[in-house]
Amino acid sequence: MGFINRVEHGLAKAVHGAFAKAFRSEVQPVEIASAIRRAMDDKAALLGHGRAMVPNLYTIELSETDYARLGDFEDDLDEDLIASAQEHADSQGYQPGGPLEVHLIEGEGLETGVFRVRPATAKRADAHRHETVRAPAPRSTPSSTAVEERLASQRPARPTPAARPWLEIGGDRYPLLASLTTLGRDESADIVLEDPGVSRQHSEIRVTNDGPHLLTSIRDLNSTNGTFVNGDRITSQRLQDGDRITIGRTSATFRAGRW
Repeated sequence: MGFINRVEHGLAKAVHGAFAKAFRSEVQPVEIASAIRRAMDDKAALLGHGRAMVPNLYTIELSETDYARLGDFEDDLDEDLIASAQEHADSQGYQPGGPLEVHLIEGEGLETGVFRVRPATAKRADAHRHETVRAPAPRSTPSSTAVEERLASQRPARPTPAARPWLEIGGDRYPLLASLTTLGRDESADIVLEDPGVSRQHSEIRVTNDGPHLLTSIRDLNSTNGTFVNGDRITSQRLQDGDRITIGRTSATFRAGRW
């Protein structure tokens, strides 16, 4: 599978030279690949019949130093990281929410050797390549689930994915994986909608526990065009199975996650 696969199998001689010199003390591509796989495991949501949905967009925030070094090999690294993620999805029976894509960007406030993974779901992955971009600081919400670490220990076994409510958009399912899920046009949203009528951060859906039951509500984030449930403009509202949500020109149906 290329560079990452060779590193993971201990064939150090295959990666000596320019790559080894560039990655001697900074973030290693194999570390990024491992973090993507773990983010995929953490975000897996059961769809029924043994299938689980996972995010398909993985934005990697790097320090200025790491981005400058890894950026020279971005095309090759992106291909290997996508291949690694696809191999993991296939081996676990995961269904990505769209075409798998990995982007390397320069984040703020990161020291050399430290990085973050921001998973998100979008039906059609953005095809452009990032140049030197400074990403906004990660949101301190449960849905961001940033992976920020210098990998140093073996991760415990992943938990079994749990059934979750989901949105049905254009015939595709978008599981509400976290307690708070944002919808918007910006890549920082958890569900990215390519709709000019959708604000960058348009609305958010919150899933909470009430004993054995899950309660779901939607809140408008002061969007330009508003959030509508069953045709009525709302500020905040509890969602029921089958409710129709409209933001911009995009319609979604809320499903409560009962199979």
